[in-house]
Amino acid sequence: MKNIFAFFFGGLFALGLMISGMSNPEKVLGFLDIFGQWDISLMFVMIGAIAVAIIPFQKAIRHPKTLFGEKITLPTNTQIDKKLVIGALLFGMGWGIAGVCPAPAITLIGLGYSEIWYFIMAMLFGMFIHYVWVERSEK
Repeated sequence: MKNIFAFFFGGLFALGLMISGMSNPEKVLGFLDIFGQWDISLMFVMIGAIAVAIIPFQKAIRHPKTLFGEKITLPTNTQIDKKLVIGALLFGMGWGIAGVCPAPAITLIGLGYSEIWYFIMAMLFGMFIHYVWVERSEK
């Protein structure tokens, strides 16, 4: 049952990415081009997404278990540190260069957008480098 819920809501999320234009690299790059022909429409998508997410996040804070009885773990670190800033910069640069971030990239795989594999490979390489340099060095 849990997998059915995951599949349904994952599909709903992908559909939302497609309808909103978040899975269209050209639209995303138009949003990020604030000094050119700026397309502000994705700002409304992000505001709507934040508004929708507020309620479940508040519920997750008050109720530590899912509907299936699994523990909900939220981040406990509230400090802005070097790892967070560097990660945010790398994420932003990748988003700005490719016009895609991880969730829309997965959606584009499903849509048969073959060029997305270059992004996926670069993303996986970055995850591997993070594991080698950061995670292993902290052990």
